[in-house]
Amino acid sequence: MSLEELKNQSFSPISNSEWVEKAEASLKGKKIETLKSNTYEDITLKPLYTEEDEQTVPSYPGGSDFRRGVYPLGYISNNWRIAQNIYFKSNKELKDKLSDALGRGQNAISFDVTTELLEDKETLNEIIENLSISYPFALNAKGLQFSFLSELTRIIENSGNGDKITGYIASDPVSMFAEEGLISNDFLSKWSVNIKQMKEKLPNLRTVLVNTSSFHQGGANAVQELGIAAATGVFYLQQLAEQGMGLKVILSSILFNFSIGSNYFMEVAKLRAARIIWNKITEVYGAGVEERGMHIAAETSSFTKTVYDPHVNILRAGSEAFAAVTGGIQYLHVTPFDRITGSSELGERIARNTQNILQQEAHLQKVVDPAGGSWYIESLTSELAEKAWSYFQQIEAKGGILEVLKSNWLQNEINTVNEKRKSDIFNRKQSIVGMNVYANLDEKISNIIVNKTDNYLSKPESASKIRPIPKLRLSESFENLRRISENLERKSGQKPHVGMICLGELKQHKPRLDFMRSFLSAGGLQAIESGSIHSYENAKQFVSQMETKYFCLCGTNEQYETIGHELLSSLKDAFNDRIFYLAGLPEKETQAQWISEGIKQFIHIKSNCYEILSSILSEMEVAVNEVTKA
Repeated sequence: MSLEELKNQSFSPISNSEWVEKAEASLKGKKIETLKSNTYEDITLKPLYTEEDEQTVPSYPGGSDFRRGVYPLGYISNNWRIAQNIYFKSNKELKDKLSDALGRGQNAISFDVTTELLEDKETLNEIIENLSISYPFALNAKGLQFSFLSELTRIIENSGNGDKITGYIASDPVSMFAEEGLISNDFLSKWSVNIKQMKEKLPNLRTVLVNTSSFHQGGANAVQELGIAAATGVFYLQQLAEQGMGLKVILSSILFNFSIGSNYFMEVAKLRAARIIWNKITEVYGAGVEERGMHIAAETSSFTKTVYDPHVNILRAGSEAFAAVTGGIQYLHVTPFDRITGSSELGERIARNTQNILQQEAHLQKVVDPAGGSWYIESLTSELAEKAWSYFQQIEAKGGILEVLKSNWLQNEINTVNEKRKSDIFNRKQSIVGMNVYANLDEKISNIIVNKTDNYLSKPESASKIRPIPKLRLSESFENLRRISENLERKSGQKPHVGMICLGELKQHKPRLDFMRSFLSAGGLQAIESGSIHSYENAKQFVSQMETKYFCLCGTNEQYETIGHELLSSLKDAFNDRIFYLAGLPEKETQAQWISEGIKQFIHIKSNCYEILSSILSEMEVAVNEVTKA
């Protein structure tokens, strides 16, 4: 075949029914419906999306509902800003690190505003005078927003450069209320007045933040985040309109901040759906097309990061950053892989370079809306937008964002989703690499930086107390188990362990032995194998030599029925204080017999890993403490 003939070749068209037939053949009798999955947003994902799922979308970004972005040429004309948050312990360190970062690809000024920084006029002057005209700000200044803005206006007032200050120095009172567990009307009133005043002095600076990260870190799903963002945005539109600010001015002051989680396509769809919803809201308020585009800052999620096996966080943050960029954002912060234990120079460099790679090597800034037209993403975007709009309406029907916080309705809603997430983690339906799967028992960690709750809301007697939304991480429960295990090792001088009674030859017990190793390691427990057990005497010798009271039988179902019952009964008679588990789940009709013979629990793929390991470690703690006291 010639090259020209090869070029003209094409694949024969395949119908959906033919694909289903082939897929079901590989599924060995199962129906294609078994490949469907449900998300925490109560969205059913199909195994295949076709042109039948095609959505009506704008033909280019910057048009219609803005799902494809706010700029017609995407990042080609308006590249996203690398807004890495600079972590510092002293003001001099901030100045040095910020200067270094801006020379290595960062192009937005981002750091935590502190009281110490505000008191250091010299350092503050140098940062603002030298950098603020050349680079946009990207600051969530929280309760120190107006103190910082006052210093900023003081420093630039003689230069007349107020209109050249860009980016955002913003705060979100609603987010602060949710974090601190207080709603202060006094704070909100003063904030609204100051927003209007600062807009007159700094016309091109955004000062109003809608920060959904606080809710994301509490475990909220994408529908809830979008509904909360919409409700908070509407609340600020109304608050600032009461101050006499025009709609166009208010919209030019608002910026939305989202945390980007681990479900790549859901996060891309979340950002696209956010713009659809905001476009619809602002259109109802009477905004012109050019004013309805949502400006978004994004940060990779702290909710998904782990203390153990921290280098996996590089992959997590990389995927999350990719999703943020694909979804179309204006500012991005990537969390350093070791931030939980105190970010290092290496961690911060890798985080910054993640964005440099996405821009310079992955060339994402050269593609206009890379997700556009994907049947899957467009379908997911539309369904997510519809569900989020309905959730927004629920919030509004209950009185708005502050009322659902006061009544604890929103806290309960988010907690329900988080409990589902925890259940899936506990049962290992969802994997956290390095934690509930593939844990490294030899790994040691340094101290964790405790997430302290900010305390900007003064005069609690004039504020309404609400239940705060905590800052969580998915891996915390298993991290606690690992710390218990390490503490036991320090007290006893050896790793806590469980004896594996391995029935028959290696090929017979290895599959379940490997499963048990992985299962136990999630809690820092070591699996000590017996070697091949062929008789009661072999098993008795192994059990008597082990310095643990916990053992698990590993073998095939056939071995369990031929030798397992007799072996277990004999061991239980000889070692009545020992606790025995069985790897696998026997047939229902034999389970009662196993339990009567001494099996405490069956450990299998659907077991609650966290509960079983927590129970074992708690009993071990009691035993070690009794020995220590004695």
